Amino acid sequence: MACFNIVLIFVLLAWVTHLRPAAAGNGDSYVRDACSVTQHRDICIHSLASFSNTAKQSPSKWARAGVSVTISEAKMVAQHLIKLKQGRSMRGRNGVALSDCIECFQDTIDNLHRSLGVLRKLNGQAFNTQMGDVTTWLSAALTDEDTCLDGFDGEQGSLTDP
Repeated sequence: MACFNIVLIFVLLAWVTHLRPAAAGNGDSYVRDACSVTQHRDICIHSLASFSNTAKQSPSKWARAGVSVTISEAKMVAQHLIKLKQGRSMRGRNGVALSDCIECFQDTIDNLHRSLGVLRKLNGQAFNTQMGDVTTWLSAALTDEDTCLDGFDGEQGSLTDP
């Protein structure tokens, strides 16, 4: 789920840099249009629908909404992983991979917060630099998630299924 949300952020960021608010239409159609290019359209719409009234025609608000949803999802995953570790049901290689995974998700959350901070302060003079920073941090967040899954490479079962 977290991977989906990070990809969704990239889509929304593309909209921020290529659309003007006037071209977006109302909030409901905007979220449907933005989500139409995602692999999991219904989940995207469900995740962002509550932002329709506040984001309306603002691409930057939609991008912030996407990052905020992703932060929430990443926090839930991190909490779940911590509970798994506390249960001490995973030992050996899987226990080490789980510890690494927790660290990766903490890094993901930090990078998402950095991205959100920049998105809240976008300005015309530094826009390209700011978007470059956001893209870098979102890419790092996605890499952290992949690194987490890599730790379980070769393992089978519900713990490794995306």
